[in-house]
Amino acid sequence: MPNDYFEESKQTSLVFWSLGQMLKGAGYAAAFVIAITLFVWAIYLVGLLLPEESRQTPSPYQSSLEAPLLVEHLA
Repeated sequence: MPNDYFEESKQTSLVFWSLGQMLKGAGYAAAFVIAITLFVWAIYLVGLLLPEESRQTPSPYQSSLEAPLLVEHLA
């Protein structure tokens, strides 16, 4: 009986290749998520360095939201 412990069949080789491809894709996805997370945290930390007055300014969109609606009547 030959010792075939280290010999791979074509099916075993294909299974290991596909598993490697899936792990490679999962690694790319994890790196992408980590990069996005670090980018968002960097923006947050830069925002903390801004003076307090800059965080208390009114929104530039607020005046347009509170503007009265002008309806012209066609008579």
